[in-house]
Amino acid sequence: MASVISNTTAGGAKLFPAELTTELFNLVRGKSALARLSGQMPLAMRGTQAFTFNFDKEVDLVAENGAKGNGGGVIAPITVVPVKVEYGMRISDEFKYAAEETQLEYLRAFAEGFANKAARGLDIMAFHGVNPRTGTASAVIGTNHFDSQITQKVQRTSDANADMEAAIALVNGNEHEVTGAAVAPTFKSALAAQKSGDNYLFPELGWGNAPETVRGLSFDTNSTVSFGNTASAGDLAFVGNFRDYFRYGIAKDVTIELIEYGNPDNDATAGDLKGHNQVYLRGEMYIGWGILAPEAFAKVQIEAIS
Repeated sequence: MASVISNTTAGGAKLFPAELTTELFNLVRGKSALARLSGQMPLAMRGTQAFTFNFDKEVDLVAENGAKGNGGGVIAPITVVPVKVEYGMRISDEFKYAAEETQLEYLRAFAEGFANKAARGLDIMAFHGVNPRTGTASAVIGTNHFDSQITQKVQRTSDANADMEAAIALVNGNEHEVTGAAVAPTFKSALAAQKSGDNYLFPELGWGNAPETVRGLSFDTNSTVSFGNTASAGDLAFVGNFRDYFRYGIAKDVTIELIEYGNPDNDATAGDLKGHNQVYLRGEMYIGWGILAPEAFAKVQIEAIS
């Protein structure tokens, strides 16, 4: 019987058929606030270097035969380095002997779950700089995340609309436009509940609606914004020019590996796969991102502003 996971890479990892890999990429984009609000870039395994140009001064009017001055522009390199994310699960070894159609359904289900987790992982890592599984700060990510680099902050008040306007004003004050907003579900609910007299300010947000635009601004509601929040500290919204100044990329084909022996998840309680009639499905991908202009973003938070 032919296997639906027969394609292999040089390292022995099994790849999805092309149609599933394409579906996986689409699902990743559809489940991530950052992926939806920003743009994807080509990304090499060793990293990709992007350059930002900052023109400090205005253009110079020069008279005929007049001297030309220095514009004061600065070119700064930013290197986007991919990090590996993985997700695995144990299943019965009956998978190996199932009909090809049944194997395909297993793989589709695993693909969707891995895609959702990888997409959430992109947001959690890029917003907060933590390992999504443990919730702890990651030395691999370092300072390459919004919580570290975004210094423009608005403290949450009882007026969510005013908080959003204040955050947008900070971005506009740096002569950047705001192309999108990523908000936590609780903050979206606060916006939905706001009224002017008897009229709701944002009726399109009511009853759990999740519109892609609000007042012409790209808008995404996602629990990744408030990941790790406590009652007294955390993030509620990020606003800024995601379209031009945030980039992410996938550096390598998504791989799904079928492991038949050993203890690949290092779970001493679960034990050896063969000894428990199990196999292990593991998905891996390499994701990288870069914040090209931190001053083009601001956030609303529920902690004292330092």
